[in-house]
Amino acid sequence: MCTGKCARFIGVVLYPLALISIICNIMLFFPDWETKYAKEEREGAGPRITEQAKYMSGVIGGGVMVLIPAIHIHLTGKQGCCGNRCGMFLSIAFAAVGVVGALYSFSVSVVGLVNGPTCMYERLPLPLWGTPFTNLSESYLKNPEIWDLCLEPKNVVEFNVGLFSTLLVAASLELILCAFQMVNGLFGCICGTCNNGKVRRHDVRATIPALAQLSINKENSWRVGSHPSLQ
Repeated sequence: MCTGKCARFIGVVLYPLALISIICNIMLFFPDWETKYAKEEREGAGPRITEQAKYMSGVIGGGVMVLIPAIHIHLTGKQGCCGNRCGMFLSIAFAAVGVVGALYSFSVSVVGLVNGPTCMYERLPLPLWGTPFTNLSESYLKNPEIWDLCLEPKNVVEFNVGLFSTLLVAASLELILCAFQMVNGLFGCICGTCNNGKVRRHDVRATIPALAQLSINKENSWRVGSHPSLQ
């Protein structure tokens, strides 16, 4: 696969990954599919939304910072003519931005999984809003039986684990693809995208019949000039 086709493939795959990251991050603001928790926190009732969701790592890091490079990488791969070395060189810088964004999303997702969700949990004398799994000696991820410690929102642990895991996987794939594009862009900058090779082959195929016809015309002219009786 030449560098141009590889760039197109990477760009196309990055689109859905960036979209998934944005959607997952937005969904984290609506645990139990309710809007009241975000509203209560906005009104000053205290923490209701998991802290790592507010960092917007899926929207900014795994989303916008990957989506913009994906557009450039995809368009660079589609352009033909002269190997587009300049575009491939710029794709290295854009891919580096994607790497930074993916790393940001990856890091925040890991912290979100390790710390657990913000929820209302039992604590004498009254239930309390906070992160009950943060200071446990053993990870709550290995002990699903303690997930019921969160009373509200309903099934918030499963909700957060599912979304942060999805963000983690998406960020990992984005990181791999953007890092690979940096290498691919370097080769494309040095060698071209192979598209100009296709253009040259097409031009040669189109030129051969023209040259053959020109040769025939010259031969006919020579024959006519050599035999005056044919004039």
